[in-house]
Amino acid sequence: MHLSVSRTLIAVPPEDRSLQERYAPNTTCFGCGPANAKGLRIRSLVEGDTVVTRFRAQPEHEAFAGHLNGGIAGTLADCGMNWAAIHFLMERNGLAVAPPTVTLEYSMRFRRPIPTGGEIELVARPIDVGTDRATIEAAIVAGGRECATASGTFVVVKEGHPAYGRW
Repeated sequence: MHLSVSRTLIAVPPEDRSLQERYAPNTTCFGCGPANAKGLRIRSLVEGDTVVTRFRAQPEHEAFAGHLNGGIAGTLADCGMNWAAIHFLMERNGLAVAPPTVTLEYSMRFRRPIPTGGEIELVARPIDVGTDRATIEAAIVAGGRECATASGTFVVVKEGHPAYGRW
């Protein structure tokens, strides 16, 4: 199977596709849009009862040498938790199509600087999942240590909202 990403064909087996690649391959979100050539292109994968988002930072994502910018960390948390919410909403409600969701609120607590020398992971778990909203908690892990925690609530939008139909 081939997936078109920014006019470049890449071979991605179905079981290796991220939630973004499966349900929103044409979205251009800065954080998670597979079709945004200048975005972060984070990838979220279901792993057991969690959704894990992996990211490899580039020098332009750093606040200072070797450490991630807080705004980029916030984008990682926001998009990663949003896709976790989508997954758990789909699972709870038996949906085959990703519901259009947006962030109602999220917060982060930074425990230590986030190193950029390797892979950065956001591990997200559901706290509460309803029919039209989900609350998610997550941890950002890098260099073998928990560097930040986050929590957020994400809601399904209806027709008329600017994010409706964006997938």
